[in-house]
Amino acid sequence: MINVGVLGATGAVGQRFVQILADHPWFSLQTLTASERSAGKEYGRIVNWRLDVPFPESAGEIVVSPTTLESVKDCDLVFSALPPEIAAKTETEMADAGLAVCSNAGSHRMDEDVPLVVPEVNPDHLGLIDVQQDRGRDGFIVTNPNCSTIVFVMALAPLRTFGFTDVRVATMQAISGAGFEGIPAMGIYDNVVPYIGGEEEKMETETLKIMGTFDGARVEDAPFTVSASCHRVPVIDGHTLAIWADVHEPLDAVRNAFRSFKSPLTNLPLQPAKAIELFDQPDRPQPRLDRNRGNGMTVSVGRIREGLRFIALGHNTIRGAAGASVLNAELIHSMNYL
Repeated sequence: MINVGVLGATGAVGQRFVQILADHPWFSLQTLTASERSAGKEYGRIVNWRLDVPFPESAGEIVVSPTTLESVKDCDLVFSALPPEIAAKTETEMADAGLAVCSNAGSHRMDEDVPLVVPEVNPDHLGLIDVQQDRGRDGFIVTNPNCSTIVFVMALAPLRTFGFTDVRVATMQAISGAGFEGIPAMGIYDNVVPYIGGEEEKMETETLKIMGTFDGARVEDAPFTVSASCHRVPVIDGHTLAIWADVHEPLDAVRNAFRSFKSPLTNLPLQPAKAIELFDQPDRPQPRLDRNRGNGMTVSVGRIREGLRFIALGHNTIRGAAGASVLNAELIHSMNYL
């Protein structure tokens, strides 16, 4: 078993990490960190568990530690759910000290030598781990993208064979993406908020890195443009995306591309049976009905129309955050980086 810890274990994404890792067949959850006011207390006593699944009792007796290098000395790998302003320094310190860091934070996603990975889309980018270590780092940092970007690139991956140069996306993002305290009830009830700070820029830049080409030393951005418009809607979990791409193949060919898409992954515990699920019904996918497919790791696609226009949906705190990071770690382990 590989000893792991979660940095920032009490927030929305931190709780997802704990839920997924509590009974993981490869990873042994040893360490949970949080703020100084929570340190020294049992996790079960201080966490305000808000997920729609039972609290994992095996994690309840873990004594929470402050987020320091000393706290994770017994870990081989840490998962980071830290705020970006804290993650930037902390993740660097831990990777330099020899730890593997799988981060959901945005601090290092666009660093030239840090892989920004969606395992079904660009597993070869993990070669940047070697680049980091060749530059003198004892450990490494691997990041997963923004929650909406993950759904986006998963939906675009089957279209690669057709080629496209211009892609546009409008998101309808769940309130859980803002964290438990992120948006007041009076701000979202009976409302749509047509702005999420930094979200559009993340989708427009991260997508090009993920779908770019790794030459053994660096990643060259993908040769297309992305235009994004991001919106917060009164849905608890599940980001829905309306996507337009300049693909002019027959719709049957597009449907077959989605239907026949095969993940390059094999035998990873969190890997869903279907990376992409295609719906033929005109009113699907829908967040409430489809966000938990594949235990929250499947991306659903539907409403494919001329243009090309279609809808994609994914669970934002599982596929789009903690689950993505754990799947990255599983792939890293399978490639003998741990």
